[in-house]
Amino acid sequence: MTSFSRAPAVVPDFGPLAGVRVIDSSRFVAGPWAAGYLAEFGAEVIHVEVPPFERPYADPTRTLTPLLPEGRPPSEQVSESWIQYSRNKLSVGLDLRRPEGRSVFLDLARQADIWIESSRPGTYDRLGLSDAEVRQANPRLTIVHVSGYGQDGVPERVNAPSYDLTGQAFSGFLSLQGDPDPSPPTRSGTALNDTVTGLAAAGAAAMGYVSSLRRGVGQTIDVAQYEILFTLLENFALDYFARGVVRGRHGSAHSRLHPYDVHRAKDGWVVVAAPNADAYARLKRMIGFDDARFDDVSYRLAHRGPVDRAIADFCASRSRDELERAARENDVALVRVYDIADIAHDAHYQQREMIIDWEDPVAGKVRGPGIAPKFTGTPGRIWRGAPWLGQDNRTILSRVLGYSDAQIDALAASGALGEDRPSGLAGSERRTPPP
Repeated sequence: MTSFSRAPAVVPDFGPLAGVRVIDSSRFVAGPWAAGYLAEFGAEVIHVEVPPFERPYADPTRTLTPLLPEGRPPSEQVSESWIQYSRNKLSVGLDLRRPEGRSVFLDLARQADIWIESSRPGTYDRLGLSDAEVRQANPRLTIVHVSGYGQDGVPERVNAPSYDLTGQAFSGFLSLQGDPDPSPPTRSGTALNDTVTGLAAAGAAAMGYVSSLRRGVGQTIDVAQYEILFTLLENFALDYFARGVVRGRHGSAHSRLHPYDVHRAKDGWVVVAAPNADAYARLKRMIGFDDARFDDVSYRLAHRGPVDRAIADFCASRSRDELERAARENDVALVRVYDIADIAHDAHYQQREMIIDWEDPVAGKVRGPGIAPKFTGTPGRIWRGAPWLGQDNRTILSRVLGYSDAQIDALAASGALGEDRPSGLAGSERRTPPP
């Protein structure tokens, strides 16, 4: 009935991952971020979305506030988060609780190289789509599970709900952020644990794919949110196990590097970093600080006050422009604390195309972050906006799986296939179809 020979991609041919096909059944932040990152570098990412095929969606990312376009009814809007996380993706609405939906999913697995999911451990086992069952359909598939606490371990921890904030806390990261006690720890201003986990999961997926090419067989990758952030805490653990040090919070300062802090200028904030001898020598010349005792780093760390005051006085008497100009003249690492308004007008961001425009099928023209890192031979790019639910049902089932129109119509009639076209769209208006 259906051919499982390798179907050609239905996305443009670009980037280092051109030809790689990814099933993305993850939701919220970390998993979608991983799949979205792969999509920005050329992978064909098919986002499988489960019921309900209407608001409230199974993936709350679609409806997180704020929504665009402003001033439209909710049925004609989409979340800014969805616009960011899901650009370049394709969308299929599929009810995996139905046998017909599971059959379509397994057909997709046969055509895929990577599957990324982020449900609580055991969710897909209960649906009849365990790793073993999916791998029977495609032994070379790389399966990436993204979760808060991992797929195994202490049961009550594995089964507990997890979000970015709980990951920041459990990893130890939060214990280092903010002013010392009695002030509370300060969470990251963005979903840092989620997005860093997404990047790690994307890298793991790519590594797993390379391994499957070499070995001819796939494997399962267990990405635990807290573990990713824990491994990024420098020598946080070594300090404790080697010397019994439990690091605390130091505000905006650094526990081991000095000067390395935030200071107020006449018109805002700047950071000053001089963590080694040469950098400190340049900084002290710039600010006119000449007490030779502080040239010794151990002494400087133990007696921070005089250097900090000299830097603070120098910064407080000058604007950010004046400080950055002086820093350039003296080769000192000083930069203003950028907010998005600064970024939007910065020539370096513009020169490196880190602010770009693209067309979203619901929100229309939007502006946001560009692609990083830069590849000279196979650069990534944004070729479409984030799809509405089920936007690519017919394209994927016909061109990738080889289903006939009658088969697709039957799946839609059974409820196994679903879509939710925004009410503000007429026909294919403002839709970016695959080429």
